[in-house]
Amino acid sequence: MDKKPAAINIIWLGMILVATVTAAWTGTMDQVTKASFDSAKAAVTLAITLIGPMALWLGLMKVAEDGGLLKMVARCLRPVMTRLFSDVPHDHPAMSAMIMNMAANALGLGNAATPMGIKAMQELDRLSTSKGTATNAMCLFLAINTSSVTLLPLGVITVRAAANASQPAAILLPSILATAISTTVAVIAAKFLQKDEVSSQAEVETSQQPDAETGEEPLDEDSSSASSPYHVSAAGRIFVWMVIIAFVVASTARLIKEPPAEFFSLASINVLSSWLIPILICIFLIFGFLRGVPVYESMTEGAKEGFNTAVKIIPYMVAIFVAIGMLRASGAMNIFIRLLSPVTQIIGMPPEALAMALMRPLSGSGAFGIMSEIVNRAPDSFLSYLVSVMQGSTETTFYVLAVYFGSVGIRRTRHALPAALCADAAGILASVWISRIFY
Repeated sequence: MDKKPAAINIIWLGMILVATVTAAWTGTMDQVTKASFDSAKAAVTLAITLIGPMALWLGLMKVAEDGGLLKMVARCLRPVMTRLFSDVPHDHPAMSAMIMNMAANALGLGNAATPMGIKAMQELDRLSTSKGTATNAMCLFLAINTSSVTLLPLGVITVRAAANASQPAAILLPSILATAISTTVAVIAAKFLQKDEVSSQAEVETSQQPDAETGEEPLDEDSSSASSPYHVSAAGRIFVWMVIIAFVVASTARLIKEPPAEFFSLASINVLSSWLIPILICIFLIFGFLRGVPVYESMTEGAKEGFNTAVKIIPYMVAIFVAIGMLRASGAMNIFIRLLSPVTQIIGMPPEALAMALMRPLSGSGAFGIMSEIVNRAPDSFLSYLVSVMQGSTETTFYVLAVYFGSVGIRRTRHALPAALCADAAGILASVWISRIFY
């Protein structure tokens, strides 16, 4: 059996071996041993904390799906998405879930984006004719996801404001430009690297056939609500609209009474981030209610799927977290930084920022910690500005791949990882170049 190993297998094994060899050389074997157990514990803890958000958002996604909202949203972006994902039918739930995931990422709603992304992967897996192997659509979707299409890096701006930076939101436009470049590179790399290992034509033909389990054709946009035995009375509709009108009036009155000092002030950003999630929840539920969806039953049915998914990804998260923890504890990360410092000078990156660039694809919390420490130490320095742009325009590649692929049992990732790493490299280089221009 001469099966070629997937890239993630080689990289993961390489990280373990490099960490072990480095620990033997530097005498940090005790720290690496402790880090391996601590990282495994942290992975399980994080997976458990994801159960709640997963259950909530997949439940809301179920309400939106039953009401036809996802198909409506997909119809608006159909021209672009059908060109990018030509092997996914335009009216398939996968298309809608991918769009909702990208929209949540763009708004900085990480807790909402992850469940929606997992839902998209599960729908894409239903189109696959080769289970356990990533399809071209999966690879492209993951590459776009790891390129971090972000319009509102609220977390980074909040850290800068807390550190008393003179212009906390100054990184907003540079982050958008950098993430636009990394996303463009992600799409180009995924399209260029895709192979014919999984036949796209076979996937399209399979997706156009009746569902294998139910034998039913895909529902039209309005069919879900039309066939629902649950009907909303006129009084119920009037009550919902009265609540919406009252909310709008109250919100408008508050803004008139206490207007933000400026649009990008810390107060405005905090208000925006705190309002987005509740409003999004209400939109899903009100839409489903008005479309005749039994929102409570639909919500709980989707939440069951979220619980099962969160438990399913634990082994994949443990594997990635252990490798990253061992690599950091062994001192290998610091060695890489010293070896690559001549390269950073050529591209104009301060050597201190290299730790951030190397950590960002591996650990979101680790990269956030590095960024926060640098910002708190010198909030108005170029280094602080640069790492803030990096944090706001790149994503934790290995975590995303482990969670999304793990949710559907993908073991052969094909070109997803190379395309994602190309996007990471483009995002880092773009961050350096754009930061030099705007700082």
